[in-house]
Amino acid sequence: MGLFLTADAVEGASSANTLIIIAVYVVLFGFLYFVMLRPQRKEQKQKAQILASLAVGDSVRTTGGFVGVILDISDDMVIVEFGNNKNCRIPMYKEAIVEVEKPEDAIATNTETTDSKKK
Repeated sequence: MGLFLTADAVEGASSANTLIIIAVYVVLFGFLYFVMLRPQRKEQKQKAQILASLAVGDSVRTTGGFVGVILDISDDMVIVEFGNNKNCRIPMYKEAIVEVEKPEDAIATNTETTDSKKK
C-alpha cells in the first residue's frame, strides 16, 4: 500500500511543487529588481535632475571627454563653447552631457585647496 501513490497524493504533491517553483521565481525577480533595476532607475533620476538644473555658464564634460562652457540652452539642445577659441561653439543634445560643475562650486573648491596649501 505504501509503494503505490493514489491520485490524490500525486495531485497534492504537484500543487506543493508548483507553489515552491512560484516562490523561487518571485524571490529571483525580487533579487534582480533590487540589484539591477532599482540602482539604474536611481541613476536615471539623478541624471535627469542634473540636466534639468543646467544653466548658462556651467562647465560641462561630454560623453566624448570634452570640457566646455554652456552658452545657450533650448529644449533638448545646448550650445557649448570649447577651449579658449571663441569660435569653437558646438550644438549638442543634453543627453551627451555627463558631468556638470557650477561656477560657484568651482570657486568654493579653489578656495578650499588654497586654504589647505597655506596650512
